Amino acid sequence: MVKVVGIRFKKAGKIYYFDPDDIEINLDEKVIVETARGIEFGLVVVGPKEIREEEVVAPLKKVIRIATDEDTSQHEENKNKEKEAFDICLEKIDEHGLDMKLIDVEYTFDNNKVIFYFTADGRVDFRELVKDLASIFRTRIELRQIGVRDEAKMIGGLGPCGKAMCCSTFLGEFEPVSIKMAKEQNLSLNPTKISGICGRLMCCLKYEHETYEKIIEKMPEVGEIVITPKGKGIIVDTNILLEKVKVKIKVDQDTEDILPFSLEELKRQKR
Repeated sequence: MVKVVGIRFKKAGKIYYFDPDDIEINLDEKVIVETARGIEFGLVVVGPKEIREEEVVAPLKKVIRIATDEDTSQHEENKNKEKEAFDICLEKIDEHGLDMKLIDVEYTFDNNKVIFYFTADGRVDFRELVKDLASIFRTRIELRQIGVRDEAKMIGGLGPCGKAMCCSTFLGEFEPVSIKMAKEQNLSLNPTKISGICGRLMCCLKYEHETYEKIIEKMPEVGEIVITPKGKGIIVDTNILLEKVKVKIKVDQDTEDILPFSLEELKRQKR
């Protein structure tokens, strides 16, 4: 077992594990750590705990220190510089006539690198843009092309449900979402109804899918013959969330009726 703390560098960003070493670290504390990108300022979102070694991506880096007031001031200053850098980069993109959309700018804590995130429909030759930016900021420049889901996560907004988007509030990582999930949840397959702001299938289809799968396992299928308190009938509709079905029952020789029943009221009988 290995002792770790979980740290985020962005709101709703991915959680990375670090070795707390001999430092007493509490939840919600701001810390300084070394990452592959350099020295970074992060927030502890998972307090000290022990996990299996196979859950750790080696080598496990150590927390350098608890963030001081000076560190926090430096972090806030970087945030202000990011806004200025964003405006400057927009001007340079326009000057070079590049077909790209600037999404966000990020300074590493030690100012060793400035990262510009952008979207584009295809490949963009931004070599001259990088030269201009390097001469202005006098540091390493990285332009990183991202996808539409990452764009939505960075910008934020309201989802089709009317609430703040999951990806920008709490969803740390994107997981694959398939049209099969929408089918199993009896949703309309109209793309405008099951797509998020990013234009991709809504993330909530994934983390609600497991619940639907468990219910579907015990639900009878449409067309299945069942025994109800009103007699034998055939399933004509199912409501997965309510765990109810509608059954067509023959009342007499010339009359059929469709009645609702809960799963507990049914005895299943295969045709």
